[in-house]
Amino acid sequence: MPKRGKNYNKAAELIDGATLYSLDRTVELLKETNPVKFDASVDICIVTGLDTRHADQQLRGAIGLPHGTGKETRLAVFATGEKEIEAREAGADIVGGEDLLKEIKEGRMDFDLVLATPDMMKFVGQLGRILGPRGMMPNPKTGTVSPNIGAAVQEYKAGKVNFRADSGGLILSKVGRVSFEQNALKENIQAFVTYVMKNRPTGVKGQYIKKIVLSSTMGPGIRLDPKDVAQTVVA
Repeated sequence: MPKRGKNYNKAAELIDGATLYSLDRTVELLKETNPVKFDASVDICIVTGLDTRHADQQLRGAIGLPHGTGKETRLAVFATGEKEIEAREAGADIVGGEDLLKEIKEGRMDFDLVLATPDMMKFVGQLGRILGPRGMMPNPKTGTVSPNIGAAVQEYKAGKVNFRADSGGLILSKVGRVSFEQNALKENIQAFVTYVMKNRPTGVKGQYIKKIVLSSTMGPGIRLDPKDVAQTVVA
């Protein structure tokens, strides 16, 4: 176990690791247990029973959080012609075609997410080894490949987030910042968890949602009661 600082240890004393907290109390604790002086991100980890080696147990998606993440998302967009103009006008940070492909191959990575129009995927496909491991490969399922590129840019700039269950069945995402008002954080968390619950893969066996843990950057984990988040959804 890594050695923890005194601020972390003091914050951890406020949390009972065996308790499933209500959404209201979870948000209160996120603010009370933030051990750093900066405006920390709020992260969610959902432990599922998915075995993603099977095609019918894979899960990936995208959701527009009601109040965004509190972080500016820097977008790189593959588009040309009128679609390039559309992307720039919508707020894309980097736009290009084969020129952008070359720059990324040479090491350019000053962006958080990649979007593309369908016709550009013949070029973007060459970047699978670079973008894939970083979770940045455009995919129609998440709306990062879209003929309506201007609308896609606007959605991601407004706080839309992508997620996927990893090889261990974990789903990780940012759902806001500690400085958010309590209701804003609650609504973001509820929207994210409800989306995951409602999109249960058909092949999952046994318990789908095993654990939900929230934490601030460098803060202790807080176990959230799934039933309190989305009571109308069967976990």
